[in-house]
Amino acid sequence: MGCGSCSSGGCSTSGSAVSGCGSNGTCGTGGCNKMNVFDWLSHMDVPTSQRFDVVEVKFKGGRKEYFRNINQLEFITGDYVVCEMASGQHLGTVSLQGELVRLQMKRKNVVISDDLHVIYRVANEKDLDKHTQAMAREMPTLYRTREIIREMKLNMKLSDVEFQSDNTKTTFYYSSEERVDFRELIKSLASEFKVRIEMRQISLRQEASRLGGLGSCGRELCCSTWLTDFKNISTSAARYQNLSLNPAKLSGQCGRLKCCLNYELETYIDALRDIPTVEAPLKTKKGVATLQKTDIFKKIMWFGFEKDTNWYPVAIDKVLEIVELNKNNIIPESLEILTPQVERSLEKGSPKLNSDLENLDRKYSEEQKKKKKKKSKPKNRNNNNNPNNNKPQPTTPSAQ
Repeated sequence: MGCGSCSSGGCSTSGSAVSGCGSNGTCGTGGCNKMNVFDWLSHMDVPTSQRFDVVEVKFKGGRKEYFRNINQLEFITGDYVVCEMASGQHLGTVSLQGELVRLQMKRKNVVISDDLHVIYRVANEKDLDKHTQAMAREMPTLYRTREIIREMKLNMKLSDVEFQSDNTKTTFYYSSEERVDFRELIKSLASEFKVRIEMRQISLRQEASRLGGLGSCGRELCCSTWLTDFKNISTSAARYQNLSLNPAKLSGQCGRLKCCLNYELETYIDALRDIPTVEAPLKTKKGVATLQKTDIFKKIMWFGFEKDTNWYPVAIDKVLEIVELNKNNIIPESLEILTPQVERSLEKGSPKLNSDLENLDRKYSEEQKKKKKKKSKPKNRNNNNNPNNNKPQPTTPSAQ
């Protein structure tokens, strides 16, 4: 479900119909939702003289820039327009216009000035043909450039190539963990492709947002659909949420920690304020109980004894009582005495502990019983399915 303005390549401006895109590639129906913004002020009629004359235009990879509409042209979201660039002109799609553009520029700290580039016109068939030809050069150029990088033994990863619509400039997007001297590379590329070369380094998160993909949750990547601000993510975010520190599970498509680790972090930090810090194991007459895990939102802490495989849930207030008793050199009987109290409190409002696990065990045990019953059914040796068995047997006449 892509379009010509994104890197998914699901459809192009050549007019090939794509599932989910009713306007054959222009994504006027929302077939490509990469970094889309819903214009909730579109129904408001504003006089032409009072309209905000800056328009947001989207290019390949979800990149958005702002251009002035000095000619007061009428646009519809999804229209292809020819925009002014530092060198030449480029073709993009109108993604947002009106007062929401003013708010977006304020959020991104973009200064409204006369230095902003302008929109020349709405793209015609000739502009679209040139843009299609420029896009057709991108993949062969990408493969050839990777071969040149491999020959020069440069430590960089080339992820995407974008040709300007007038074929005068090419932007190469690459990622690298160290500084790369690509002066010889630029000379080689300029002599081979006969265009102006621009090398733009991007981070691994930006690379994943340009390429897109599906996350472990089964949905499209957040960075390629709606997330624009990449914040620092540390392993402490996983510790606060009691997640296992497994790099394979905590890493995203970019190889860095998942951005979604920060989504619920503040909620967990607020809930952890009521959770006591158990610095030492709890001492009971049955033995020493060690903290195994904490259910943050149910406010229950699970403890286990050394030679016992069972874990015992204890409410937070009871844990505080035992800690105070241990400080006064008083040892309670056991944690098992406190377990029924927790279960009674859970029966009143919340579901039982591990109810979801019990339901799964019950489900699979019932399925196994059904399978055993099917296997234990005796096979009919008389082969009742044989149609000849249903015929009446001939009888011999009795002697009179």
